[in-house]
Amino acid sequence: MPLSVHELSDRLEINDLFVRYAYCIDTGDFDGLDDVFSADAVIDYTATGGPRGTLPEIKEFLTKAMALFRSSQHMISNSAVVLNGDTAEARTMCHNPMELRVPAGTPSQVLFCGFWYLDELVRTEGGWRIRRRSEEKSYMHTSRGAAVS
Repeated sequence: MPLSVHELSDRLEINDLFVRYAYCIDTGDFDGLDDVFSADAVIDYTATGGPRGTLPEIKEFLTKAMALFRSSQHMISNSAVVLNGDTAEARTMCHNPMELRVPAGTPSQVLFCGFWYLDELVRTEGGWRIRRRSEEKSYMHTSRGAAVS
């Protein structure tokens, strides 16, 4: 059955929301997450070793945790979105390599994480927002490479 223009717009807006999330995390713009999550959001990173908490608590966690990495790339794809009026549910695949900060002369270390984001979304006056986010872990692997200069 063909999607309506409204449904196509909703799906594009939700996809853009997921991309904004990834860019906020990878660039360290944690205040930008205020435009990704609803004010009452609950975010659960426990499946990959993080905390469960409110947006302010998670922003504090991310500030500390992401400082451990020289770089990261949250690559999202294969979003399965189910629209239900002003709410939606989504399951989105994420492949996330993160290069750990190591002293010069030490072999580089990259942590590869694979998981799915499980989201409940809500339409707000400011657009779509994530109201609940959790993760379903698939894999975690660390590799060592050449010495960092």
